[in-house]
Amino acid sequence: MESETQKTERSRIAFVAADTPEAQSALQKLVTRYGALEPEEADVIVALGGDGFMLEMLHRHMSRHLPIYGMNRGSVGFLMNNYREDGISRRIARSRAVTLHPLRMKARTVDGKVHEELAINDVSLLRQTRQTAKLKISIDDVVRLDELICDGALVSTPAGSTAYNLSIGGPIIPLAANLLAITPIAAFRPRRWRGALLQHTARVKIEILEPNKRPVSAVADSSEVRDVREVEITEDRSIALCLLFDPQHALEERVLKEQFQP
Repeated sequence: MESETQKTERSRIAFVAADTPEAQSALQKLVTRYGALEPEEADVIVALGGDGFMLEMLHRHMSRHLPIYGMNRGSVGFLMNNYREDGISRRIARSRAVTLHPLRMKARTVDGKVHEELAINDVSLLRQTRQTAKLKISIDDVVRLDELICDGALVSTPAGSTAYNLSIGGPIIPLAANLLAITPIAAFRPRRWRGALLQHTARVKIEILEPNKRPVSAVADSSEVRDVREVEITEDRSIALCLLFDPQHALEERVLKEQFQP
């Protein structure tokens, strides 16, 4: 009987790359060596670029549930493996899978329109003008903050907790913790509120107070909705995204290491 490793080593692999010269050069080398295949015909996608490109690929192929193995041809590469041209099939066969669930953002604008977007990293609310935003935050229909005066607020997944969330002082969340983080952006009042950790089943509702005077945008990863009145954010467990990592570069280990950085 054929083993899972043997099946994976026979997987049809499609190579895709960001538009940068470094990523495009790597693409040409790998296609020359392993052959070209369209993503629609593949079992596995190898993404060449940085974290932004990985998020783009996850969004683009979300409906197909394809595993994606990234190799860093960008800058930070937190979601990527090291770039190496040898033994791609074997590396994929030996890789460890990580399952991610996105956030679903439902944003209602001041004109009454409703927009739904998915976010793998985070959903952020950001002021649009020189004036601070005023937000009202409810968790599972219970008001937790009547008024947060700030530049904005962010709800992050564990995978996204080391990105924008970390840069604004939010906590790093282990992947298996089943938690979400809500973090203020430059909070003015209440000044000492630093955010909260929530169960992954939590339903977050953020209402914009004075939306015409103090307009706010809602951003799900790279999708922006301007002039929102209220935003609801929940984790969508019906969608499972699969990332593949070399055993020595497991994402869980990277998240843990981030918590001990000097």
